[in-house]
Amino acid sequence: MNGHKEVVEALLGREDIDPDKAGYEGRTPLMWAVCNRHQGVLEILLRREDIDPNKLDEDGQTPLLQAIENWDDGAVEVLLRRGINPSKQNTDGETPLCVAADDGQMEVVRMLLEIGGVNPNEPDGESEIPLSYAVLGRHEEVVKILLGRDDIDPNKSNMAGRTPIAEAARCGNQEAVKMLLERDDVNLNTPDRKGQTPLWWAACGGHERIVNLLLGQGHVDPETPDNTHKTPLCCAAKQGHAGVVEILLGQDGVNPSRLDEGGRSPLWWAARSGHEGVLEILLRQENLKPDHPDYRGQTPLNSAAEHGCSGVVEILLGRGDVNPNTSDNDGRTPLWWAAGRWRPGMVKIFIERDDVNPNTPDKDGKTPLHHAALCGRVEEVGMLLKRDDINPNKPDNHGETALSCAARRGHTQVVALLQHHTASTHNLCAIF
Repeated sequence: MNGHKEVVEALLGREDIDPDKAGYEGRTPLMWAVCNRHQGVLEILLRREDIDPNKLDEDGQTPLLQAIENWDDGAVEVLLRRGINPSKQNTDGETPLCVAADDGQMEVVRMLLEIGGVNPNEPDGESEIPLSYAVLGRHEEVVKILLGRDDIDPNKSNMAGRTPIAEAARCGNQEAVKMLLERDDVNLNTPDRKGQTPLWWAACGGHERIVNLLLGQGHVDPETPDNTHKTPLCCAAKQGHAGVVEILLGQDGVNPSRLDEGGRSPLWWAARSGHEGVLEILLRQENLKPDHPDYRGQTPLNSAAEHGCSGVVEILLGRGDVNPNTSDNDGRTPLWWAAGRWRPGMVKIFIERDDVNPNTPDKDGKTPLHHAALCGRVEEVGMLLKRDDINPNKPDNHGETALSCAARRGHTQVVALLQHHTASTHNLCAIF
């Protein structure tokens, strides 16, 4: 462990010494020499034919992998000269080339590939390949070395089904994308197991330059959806990537109204996520249906109200083709959602409009006032009560009024506000 070469040589001269015997943690003298970076001792031990340089310790680690993890190029070179197995995995399934590529150890990668017998496409125990590791780690020099090999497969996928260019697009590695695009054998439309293509990943991540690089190849389909029928445009809109949305809308054949498996359009996702800039870009498109509901009956306006996106609500209500009273499959209107969302400003937007019905009940008979009262929203209740056409005594399907709902939940301020507005205490005694 201390690197005393003279002592090691003296002990190796004894016939009763086993030079390959494992000790603490299952480590042989050779492994200890690697762990402690004693290259002189390592060279002495490797001269012996009775030492196995591929032996695993108790952690399942090989001497070569330990040297690579130590970033000890000298030890790696000595071990490879000894003729060890350059592809032997540890018990975690890690291969020397994968670890070196993942760490960006350019010289070690070069040594492993030059020694012979190393497959540059061999995956590790997690089915990840050296090229993908280098791409994900942004190790451009390693990527260049691997792509310079005649036996490299640039389209080999990992466990997730993603190819190296898909991984480069996903993590925004523009330089790796460029290097891969210099080859003429890289498939740019290969979907992974979830149906997501390199363009889909670039759009989802908002990587505008990569999106442009891929589309510039001329044979990338901008409309290929994933397994949930989300197109690159849909995903970019959901994530709020306005620049990518504009790029994709400039492509021939891109449908801004295309629906995913939930019946949701790019506009619906932009509204639901509160991405006002993307919303306004999409609303400029011709023949768009801003009131199209999803499978739950939620329109973009309804979804925006549910998620408290006041800015989106204001934009949509500023149009003449959006119905402010559309109910979803549970009978809930945009105002119903707004009333219970700690968004008094959004409630104000709705109640100031003459075309908004404040008494529309959901399928349980609960009006927006019921909802606000149940949630204890004092300010929202006060705003709703200012409407001349509000009915504070309207019972739900169980006979409860807004007042009795608030009392049952213990919202004393709401109770006081409702009592002040009306003397009716219908059904209050039944609660107690």
